[in-house]
Amino acid sequence: MIKCVCVNDDGRPSKIPPTKWVVEGMEYHIVYATYVMPQGKIAVQLSEVNLDDSCAPYEYFLADRFAFSEEDLNNLIYLIMDCSLANSSIKELLNETINERAADTN
Repeated sequence: MIKCVCVNDDGRPSKIPPTKWVVEGMEYHIVYATYVMPQGKIAVQLSEVNLDDSCAPYEYFLADRFAFSEEDLNNLIYLIMDCSLANSSIKELLNETINERAADTN
């Protein structure tokens, strides 16, 4: 699981009750990541919050609601690459990012 801290709890959809919404400043753990449309962003599922059928159509939290340590951000990149629903263009972008970081450290 990948640690993250909520930095934006604004804009809770009315379909999601407050008990199933993230709280700014709280630490969470990501268990799954995917690319969602129509937002065109990376979204995550958390171990502490279950967005079940009562929250439909919402299944994920957008990743930009969270902050990560550098190590956890790198772990998130690998998780996204491993998740079977990751879009191939996201994989290409992540590979480029990893290659750029590797080149910067050499």
